[in-house]
Amino acid sequence: MIPDVSTLPPGETFTMTRRFRANLQDLWDLWTTKAGIESWWGPPGFAVTVQHIDLRAGGTVAYTMTAMAPEMVAYMKTHAMPTATKAHITYSEVTPLRRLAYAHLVDFIPGTAPYSTALAVDFSAEGAEAEMRLTFQRMRDAEWSERQRMGWEGELGKLAAILPLVG
Repeated sequence: MIPDVSTLPPGETFTMTRRFRANLQDLWDLWTTKAGIESWWGPPGFAVTVQHIDLRAGGTVAYTMTAMAPEMVAYMKTHAMPTATKAHITYSEVTPLRRLAYAHLVDFIPGTAPYSTALAVDFSAEGAEAEMRLTFQRMRDAEWSERQRMGWEGELGKLAAILPLVG
């Protein structure tokens, strides 16, 4: 069962909020379509290729994240990590234009048994602005939780290159 991040203790989660000068449908599409996901998911220096998306509670997304930038390829090799990893998420909630919640399988950490972390994205709109609030379940150790936060900061920077931020 995928935990609802809103029920987790505060120390086990962190949030990020972004407001865009954009239509809510455009923001939603960037989270829920193959073209949208491929346009911004993955930290800078990585590309994402979606193999499958089934947008419903219980549905899954399968994608491959590949290091593309030479410095990212070198980093991955230096840390005994593959330059391309297959990733899987399972949706627990899909409420169009309002909320996505899913579990992400963490099976890429050397020497660590696979486990899942939860993420919820709440969407709202006001006039010509769309907002998303991401609530993350932290990873199992501080180092990987920080990598998780930094990775998402980079990903959200890529998203902001597509949809302009407010402010």
